[in-house]
Amino acid sequence: MQEYWELYMKTIDGNIASVLVNAGISADLPSEDKLTMGFIKLTMKAPNDKGLISEEEEAQLSFIEDKIEMESLRYRIGNYVGKITSNGVMTFIYYLKHDFEWPDVVQTAMKEFEDYSYEYGSKMDPEWEIYTKLLFPTPIEWQIIHNHKVCDNLKANGDSLHLPRAIEHKAYFETPQQRESFVERIESESFKVKELLEANENTPLVGISFYRQDKPFYYDIDTLTLHLIEITYQCEGQYDGWETSVVKI
Repeated sequence: MQEYWELYMKTIDGNIASVLVNAGISADLPSEDKLTMGFIKLTMKAPNDKGLISEEEEAQLSFIEDKIEMESLRYRIGNYVGKITSNGVMTFIYYLKHDFEWPDVVQTAMKEFEDYSYEYGSKMDPEWEIYTKLLFPTPIEWQIIHNHKVCDNLKANGDSLHLPRAIEHKAYFETPQQRESFVERIESESFKVKELLEANENTPLVGISFYRQDKPFYYDIDTLTLHLIEITYQCEGQYDGWETSVVKI
């Protein structure tokens, strides 16, 4: 299974949550030999005011995470696929070949951390529903992940992110009629069409490139792209992301 990790934020049961997931394994699912989900719920000792990891405890929690992973590898029991940190609790999630040695893995890993409270367990999950429905990002969450990576890159190149500039977007549709309906919607919101993209040997879809003056700051671009995703969905199309240039003060 491939290793490709993503870290993102979401809301779970009304609480903000930090989710770390090995997204690289998604192409190999469902697994033929790892049909059981194993978990460890660790109560943090010094979470921050949002119930997430504090700087004070970060190193120790990372050490615990590494220790659990080391024992799982020693027992050759399965794969670590992600963790959820929320409301003062860190939950490690594994998919196991079998679960009869899972208690040994957990207890061996945690024996030197007696000052931490934890619980563990396992259950059959042959379709990997915990992974696909809880850990793996939704299309909207993927968009936010992409947004923040672009914002981070702009910021690393000296952009303040607060200055408006032309931000270009793309969207694709099955028919020209769907695209035409979309154009009417976005033009009513001051977007301008840059280019109509026709079907070709690479894609049977028709597309559109369009732009508007906006700020690419994290919150602003999240709000904008989620709005465009909704409009595109209403016109039976698919939003395909954005790009812009670096603007320095």
